[in-house]
Amino acid sequence: IDKDALDTQVKDRKIQEAAEKARNEGIANEMKQNDKIMCMLEERQKNDIRNINKAVNEFQKNFQKPETRREFDLSDPQGLRKDKPARLSDSDPRCTVSGLQKFMGEDLNYDQRMKFQKEQLREWSLQQQRDWKNALADQKFADELHDKNRIELDQKTMEQQRKEEENKRAVCVATKDFNKTQAAELAERRKLEKYQKMKDDMDEISGLLQGDLLSENPEQAVSSFGRHRVITDRWKGMTQDQLMAIRHSQQQQVLEKLTLKEEERRRDAEWDRQSIQAARAQLVLERHQQRQNRECRRALDNINAELSQEQKSKNIYLKEEAYSNFPTGQYYAQFNTTSR
Repeated sequence: IDKDALDTQVKDRKIQEAAEKARNEGIANEMKQNDKIMCMLEERQKNDIRNINKAVNEFQKNFQKPETRREFDLSDPQGLRKDKPARLSDSDPRCTVSGLQKFMGEDLNYDQRMKFQKEQLREWSLQQQRDWKNALADQKFADELHDKNRIELDQKTMEQQRKEEENKRAVCVATKDFNKTQAAELAERRKLEKYQKMKDDMDEISGLLQGDLLSENPEQAVSSFGRHRVITDRWKGMTQDQLMAIRHSQQQQVLEKLTLKEEERRRDAEWDRQSIQAARAQLVLERHQQRQNRECRRALDNINAELSQEQKSKNIYLKEEAYSNFPTGQYYAQFNTTSR
C-alpha cells in the first residue's frame, strides 16, 4: 500500500470538504440576507396597503358622509324633527325626486351646483391621480430594489461558481499529475516484477532439467514412511517385477472368485431343491385337506337330507292325523254359559 499517496488523497479530500463547507456557509449567509430583505419589502408593502386603506377610510369619512347622500332623508333618524312645511326654496333638502316638487335641472342654483360638482370631481380625480402616482412610484422603487438585489445575488453566485470551477480545475490538475506519477511507478514496478518472474522461471526450468523428476530417477519416488509407499507426484510407474506380481495376484483373485461363484451356485441349487420339495409337500397337504373338506360336506349333506325327510314326515303326520278332527257345535256351545 502506498501510504504517502493515501495521505495525499486524504489531505486533498479534507481541503475539498473545507472548501465545500465554506461555500455552503457563504450561500447560507446570502440566503439569510435575502430573506431579511424580502421580509423588509413585505413589511413595507403591508404598511403601504395599510396607509392606502387608512387614506380611503379618511376620505370616505370626510367627503362621503351619510348626510351628503341623496337618499339620506329616507333613513334620517331626525327626519320628524327636521320636518318643515312644503317647499321653501330650491335648496330645500326635502325636495327629493319622490316628492315631485323639483325636477332635475329646474333648480335656481343649477350653475353653482354644477360648478361645485365639477370642482369636487376634479379634486377627487387629482387626489386619485396623486395616490396612483405614489403607488406606482413605490412599486417602481420596490422593483428596482428587487432587481438590484437579484443582480447582486447573481453576480455573487457567478463569482462563487467561478471560484468553484478554478478549485475543481486545480484539483483535477493535481489529481492528473498524481495519477501520472502513480502510473509511472506502477509501470516500473510491473517491469521489475516481470524481470524477476522471468528470472525465477529460468531458475525453475534449470532446476527441473537437472533434477530427479525429468531424469526419472526411481529413488525420488520412495517415501520416508517406507519403501512400500511412494510419492505420487514423483512416481513414474511400476517395474516389470511389480507388474508381474500384480498380474499373478489378479489371477489368484479370479480363481478365488470362480470358486466362490461355484459354491454359491451349488448352494442356490440346494435351496431350489428344498423349495421344490416344500412346495410339493404343501401341495399334497392341500389336496388332503380338500378331500377331508369334501367328505365333511358330503356327510353334512346326508344329515341335512335325513333331517328334511323327518321334517316332511312330521308335517304329514300333523296334517293328516293330529289336525284331522274338526270341532263341532257342542264344543263352541260350552263357552259363555256362566253369569260371570
